[in-house]
Amino acid sequence: MEEKRLASAPLFAGLRKKELKALATRVDAIDVAEGKQLAREGDFAYEFFVIEKGTAEVTHGGDHVADLGPGDFFGEMGILGRRRRGATVTATSPMDLIVMTEQALRSLRESEPAVARRLEDAVAQRLAASGG
Repeated sequence: MEEKRLASAPLFAGLRKKELKALATRVDAIDVAEGKQLAREGDFAYEFFVIEKGTAEVTHGGDHVADLGPGDFFGEMGILGRRRRGATVTATSPMDLIVMTEQALRSLRESEPAVARRLEDAVAQRLAASGG
C-alpha cells in the first residue's frame, strides 16, 4: 500500500515517513460491497479496519449502536486486547478499507517496536477522544 494513502487516514497521520513505510508493507487495501458483514459479534478478532471511503453500521445484540464513516476504525480492541468481537459491523455502502491483521501487528511489534507502539498509542488516543 502507498505510504501517502496511509498518511491520509487520520489514525496514521501522526506517523513519520519511515514509520509509514514500515506500516505500508503490513497492511492491505480492500473494497467491499454494501451489505457485507465485516465483523460479527462474539467471533474471534484477527484484524482491524480503517475506513477510507463508505459507511457501516455497528450493532450489538441486534440493536443499532453507531454509524461509522471515513476516518473511523474498528476491530482494534479484538487484536490489541485479544478479545472476541464486541459488536457486528456491516457495510451500509460500498467501502474502501485499510486492513491490518493480528499477525501483521505482531510482526510490526517484533521488527519495528517503536512503530507498533506509536500505532497502539494512536488507537488509545482516538478511543479516549471518542469516549471509547
